[in-house]
Amino acid sequence: MSALAAPAQPNATAAICPITELGVLHCSGDDALQFLQSQLSNDFALLGHDSARLAAYLSAKGRMQASFIGVRLGPTDALLLVHRSVLAAVQKRLSMFILRAKARLSDASAQWQLHGLLGQVAIEQAISATLAAGAGASDSASAAPAPLAPWQAVTNAAARSGAAADAAPAWVIGLYPAAGQPRALHIAPSGSAAGLPATLPPQQACAAWAYSEVLAGVATISAPVVELFVPQMLNYESVGGVSFKKGCYPGQEVVARSQFRGAIKRRAFLASGQAAELPEPGAEIFTASDPDQPCGVVVQSAWHSQAEASGSGPRPFAAIVSLKTDCASQPLQLAAPGSSATPLQIQPAPYPILDDV
Repeated sequence: MSALAAPAQPNATAAICPITELGVLHCSGDDALQFLQSQLSNDFALLGHDSARLAAYLSAKGRMQASFIGVRLGPTDALLLVHRSVLAAVQKRLSMFILRAKARLSDASAQWQLHGLLGQVAIEQAISATLAAGAGASDSASAAPAPLAPWQAVTNAAARSGAAADAAPAWVIGLYPAAGQPRALHIAPSGSAAGLPATLPPQQACAAWAYSEVLAGVATISAPVVELFVPQMLNYESVGGVSFKKGCYPGQEVVARSQFRGAIKRRAFLASGQAAELPEPGAEIFTASDPDQPCGVVVQSAWHSQAEASGSGPRPFAAIVSLKTDCASQPLQLAAPGSSATPLQIQPAPYPILDDV
């Protein structure tokens, strides 16, 4: 069984999965979007209600401290989806730079529910549920035809207005597909009527969603890999995570220099292998010819969605890895302390790489 060949769900059937590894930051206030514009790698000043933003928060040296998916809430606010392992640290760090801006960052994770949608049926039903929950005559303007393009958003009137006593804000956000299978993200208030309809299949094991996240090739920054990468090392400029036309933000000079001076020596790839334990983010990768000098790192990993645990034996897994580009064609392996090496098979990222802007 190839860990990269099969779709995230057999026969592209519809499935939903609660997403528990992501939390939600609420950036509120008259200056909220402009504040995010000054801090993150993507353009939030132009963020409308029909799109989402992939973005990174960088150190002054251009290293990624967090990654976000952002959506607009009402006329002034934004929600930022971020890995829970870095949420508190990045909230504290960003809040230090609000200064006199009319903006506030709060942890709103308990107020929102997130679901991953696998398959076109699930996405279409979620769009219908989202628009029905919004209860607004203008909702039809946001009813985009499926499949959704990556970062295209379908919202309802409540999401555009920011609040409604009788309706719940909700979004369906197109994501990069996994082995050809459409995927999307659903956001709605916790316990609200904007939840997914009962006609959807029962919630599936989240192994399918985690596996599809890897196959899509768009990595999420978690605590073990904080400050290991500039955005291009994870192909963020190629998947809509970097704007080269916006104003200054922390680390911008490093990102621009890497892009325009040909200084990108590492890229994100897909890897597969078999192991008894799932490789953790931050695990080092070596060439078979030089097992003492790391040439890459695991960023995100998941078991094959159709592989079943069988005692302590090896199972197929897939991973997003960041590698030195001149090592990607060599035999590579994971070398866990005290164990034999795990060979890796490497494939290019499943989308075009943006070499020239």
